[in-house]
Amino acid sequence: MTPTATSLAEAVHRADVLVEALPFIRRFAGNIIVIKLGGSAIDAGSGESVLRDVVLLSSVGIRPVIVHGGGPEISAWQQRLGLETRFINGLRVTDEATMELARMVLTGKIGPELVAGIHRLGGSAIGLSGEDGPIMWARTHGPDGNADLGYVADVGAVDPGPIHSILDGGRIPVIASVLLGRDGHCYNVNADTAAAELAVALEAKKLILLTDVAGVRGGDGSLISSLDAAHTRELLGNATIGGGMIPKVRAALRAVDAGTAAHIIDGRVQHALLLELLTESGIGTMLRGPSEGDAA
Repeated sequence: MTPTATSLAEAVHRADVLVEALPFIRRFAGNIIVIKLGGSAIDAGSGESVLRDVVLLSSVGIRPVIVHGGGPEISAWQQRLGLETRFINGLRVTDEATMELARMVLTGKIGPELVAGIHRLGGSAIGLSGEDGPIMWARTHGPDGNADLGYVADVGAVDPGPIHSILDGGRIPVIASVLLGRDGHCYNVNADTAAAELAVALEAKKLILLTDVAGVRGGDGSLISSLDAAHTRELLGNATIGGGMIPKVRAALRAVDAGTAAHIIDGRVQHALLLELLTESGIGTMLRGPSEGDAA
């Protein structure tokens, strides 16, 4: 069957896309990429597209690690159960009832659904949380910290060994940010923060924060495609960056300070991961250290 001019042009375009991606695949092959999948991106119906991208990345030798949130679903369940939903600087106020609810949603529903989705698409994954191992310990804020947040903590320590073992076995870790404290209690840790600490401990090449906005915007509302750490801190200091973007940007800065490039991108865009990682232009905001220049 002789191809039409249109079908031939489409085939050539697909080949061009593969050729463009090849140098990036070579650059990242064998490297760990930590991907934070926000609940808002999942709820936007793009979860399948993201998982397809993750499976593809794994298939070409890149080592993805997923850390997932579930904020919108937790909020929806709070509303159903008559629990108050409050946030302070983008962090959920978590009393004991909310903590149990978050644990149920993150480790009992969203995590297993992501693992099942990866297997359905031909990949191999294993779900776990900070309670397993534990791979991460929670560090409570203490009396001088954000006590008003309740059972909310930071990441106190990470044991990367179990994650490396899973990756070495050809599987994709899917991690919920429910952590065990030294006091034996479970704590809710912001998924962006957990992803950044994992990226640092795993010496990841990239930290990708998938959310429901295009990236970081300047004072005029325009998308900023590339930021260095100093400019990012300036935007935080003058409140250009605010609300729910604060923990994301702080997490990105944590990774950048440790030598891991960080990206904040819109997970609702089809194949957002591939567009950001395997093309020259990308689609979101890249935060970089002083020695990285504008390299992808």
